[in-house]
Amino acid sequence: MIVRKACENDIPGILDLLVQVDMVHHAGRPDLFKGPATKYNAEELAGIIADDSTPVFVCISGDGSVAGHAFCIHKQVKDDSVLTDIRTLYVDDICVDENMRRQHIGEALFAHVKEYAKEEGFYNITLNVWTCNPGAMKFYESLGMQPQKIGMELIIG
Repeated sequence: MIVRKACENDIPGILDLLVQVDMVHHAGRPDLFKGPATKYNAEELAGIIADDSTPVFVCISGDGSVAGHAFCIHKQVKDDSVLTDIRTLYVDDICVDENMRRQHIGEALFAHVKEYAKEEGFYNITLNVWTCNPGAMKFYESLGMQPQKIGMELIIG
């Protein structure tokens, strides 16, 4: 397995994984996630892949298929009255094919993201995880991540 920057040929495999991500969220929060769906279409993915400020990394299996992906976004708040000007690499989406889990693909993807962040001079890596996905929370904690802030909600009605 190799981890590399995504290219346009990876789009069909990435789209398949995005449906899996949506279905995990749909199972946990059907009130919020429609399922089955993808948050990007092929054309949008091509634009994201081509943009250096939104790097996408893929793990390619021995047969050449996309076994996992990590969508990242460069973020920086500048000249804020309270926050410092640090550069953050935000992981917008990470997924390992449900048929290929427990093979350390997630760890390989995250290690690649971490190395990229170091090479590019980012201060930190952040991501959001839904509380309806405790397996993901445990996985991220096993990688050394810890909660930074907690979003809360009150459902009305």
